Amino acid sequence: MVYLDYAASTPISDSALRVFTESSKRFYGNASSLHDAGSHAKEMLEACRRQFAQFVNGESKGIYFTSGGSESNHLALQSLIRAHSVKGKHLITTSTEHPSVTNTFLLLENEGYHVTWLPVDSTGMIRIKDLEEAITEETILVSIGHANSEIGTIQPLAQIGNIVKEKGILFHSDCVQTFGKVPINVKELGLDSLSISSHKLYGPKGVGACYISPHIRWEPSIPGTSHESGFRQGTVNVPGIAAFTVAAEEMVNNIDRNNNHFLSLRKQLLSELVEENWVVYEGHPTHSLPSIIGLRVKGIEGQYMMLELNGKGYAISTGSACSTGKQAPSKTMISIGRSPDEARELIRISLGVTTTTDEIKGFISDIKIILSIMKSVKT
Repeated sequence: MVYLDYAASTPISDSALRVFTESSKRFYGNASSLHDAGSHAKEMLEACRRQFAQFVNGESKGIYFTSGGSESNHLALQSLIRAHSVKGKHLITTSTEHPSVTNTFLLLENEGYHVTWLPVDSTGMIRIKDLEEAITEETILVSIGHANSEIGTIQPLAQIGNIVKEKGILFHSDCVQTFGKVPINVKELGLDSLSISSHKLYGPKGVGACYISPHIRWEPSIPGTSHESGFRQGTVNVPGIAAFTVAAEEMVNNIDRNNNHFLSLRKQLLSELVEENWVVYEGHPTHSLPSIIGLRVKGIEGQYMMLELNGKGYAISTGSACSTGKQAPSKTMISIGRSPDEARELIRISLGVTTTTDEIKGFISDIKIILSIMKSVKT
């Protein structure tokens, strides 16, 4: 199987797996326990917290470990919004957010908050003018994902951050797809909060983190919660966090090398496939994650293409792994102006650090064979 679905999940790296195994044996105590076994686990946990703070140029007190990106988004948004609701009930997000963000805002709408859902242009980018016009005196938080998980478009967070900071508005971003792939500096981007996940960058599943500036007030989502300074319930997964830290360090330290690799493979793929009259590239031409390539095969449902390619030994997807399996067309594709039928044509190829030129060459050859057969049938 040639795996080309790294945006959905990645295999755990050898170094992360080794650290997970060793930490499971050495740091098995509950980090909240007061005995020596608990203290040793706590020391490891705090060392990881300091390391993650360095990754985003934040403060260690602002790092909270979670079960993944979805939980990080949900808890961060609820904790921040409810703590600042006395200032207003207006929130701003986009029409192309990850389901964990969208569903949290839908929940908050049912609780009486007013949400402005910013549209995006045909490349998936928000219009800064739309954001500026949406802000009111009641606006307390803006949440805009760093990069779209289906087509890879990267939003201008620094520009957005400057605008909302001038207004005293909180700024959260889902950085699950970008962390470890592009540099993230919370100070330069003006972020008060962000979410990241382990299994997107060769760490174990079931581990994530959230950063909330220690200078920003938040309230526990569930009163009485004791773990992670009251941020979440449940015993902290110290071995998983240790493995997550190692995996993150490898990715952060090799961003430039990995992106050069992704760009080379991306160019190889697009230069041959988009020449085909039936294949359309979706996403921003320049401001996109090199590792995510959204394509649309005209007249062919993405699910059909996925199954055909799976039969030839390739793993791709039809969009976000957190929303697949549903009959509804891609929300992102609808938002960028595609019809429901066009939206169902989306396929996503996402590259990994071990993806080779030979794998992409074989993929191009096999997808051309599928297209040739489909063309002959159509005609």
